[in-house]
Amino acid sequence: MEWRECYLDIILVPLGMLMSIVYHCWLWYKVRSQPLTTIIGTNSTARRFWVSAMMKDNDKKNILAVQSLRNVIMGSTLMATTSVLLCTGLAAILSSTYSVKKPLNDSVFGAHGQFMVALKYVTMLCIFLFAFFCHSLSIRFVNQANILINTPPDPLSIVTPEYVSELLEKGFLLNAIGNRLFYSALPLLLWVFGPLLVFLCFATMVPVLYNLDFLFSGATIKNCANERSNGFVSSV
Repeated sequence: MEWRECYLDIILVPLGMLMSIVYHCWLWYKVRSQPLTTIIGTNSTARRFWVSAMMKDNDKKNILAVQSLRNVIMGSTLMATTSVLLCTGLAAILSSTYSVKKPLNDSVFGAHGQFMVALKYVTMLCIFLFAFFCHSLSIRFVNQANILINTPPDPLSIVTPEYVSELLEKGFLLNAIGNRLFYSALPLLLWVFGPLLVFLCFATMVPVLYNLDFLFSGATIKNCANERSNGFVSSV
C-alpha cells in the first residue's frame, strides 16, 4: 500500500479518535475532582440520596423504586440489542463477497485496499462488541440493585444504602461507558466514505458532548460551595 493512498487514513482517523479520548480523560478528571460541574457527577450524587430515600421509606416507595430501575434496564437492553445487531451486520459484511465491502467509487479519499477496508469494519465491530459487553454488565448490576433496594431495614444487615448505591453506580458507570463507545463508533461508520468525514464528525461531536456533559458555570459552583459551607457552619 502506497503512502499517497493511505496517509489521510493514518493521520485523520487517529487524530479524530485522539480528540475523543483526550476529551473523555479530561471529563473523567472533572468528574473525580469537581463532580458538581458535570451532569455525571451531579446525577451520581442525586442517585445516592435517592437510594437512601427509597430504602428509608420502602413500604411506600418500593413500587416507585422498582419501576424507575426497570426503565434504566430497558434503556440498557435497547442499547445492547442495537450494538449486537450492528455487530451481526458487520460480521455478515466481512464474511460476504458482495460489492458492499468495496469502495463506492474512486472519488472517496483515502485507501481503497483490501487491508484498509477490512480494518475499517473490524474496528467498528470491536467497538460495538465492547459497547454490548458494557451494557450487559450494566444490566447485571442494576438488576442486583433492583432486588436489594427492597430489602427490609435491619441494623445487622450487610445490605445498606451505601452498598446498594455502589452497585447502582457501577451499573450507571458501565452504561455511560457503553453509550460513549457507541457514540464513538458512529463517526467510524463514515469511514467507509473516507477519513475526512470521520475527522469532521469527531471534531463536531466533542463540542456537542461538552455542552451536554457540563452543567454549572464557575460562579454557580462557587455559590453552591458557599451555601453548603454556610449551612454546615450554622448547623454546627
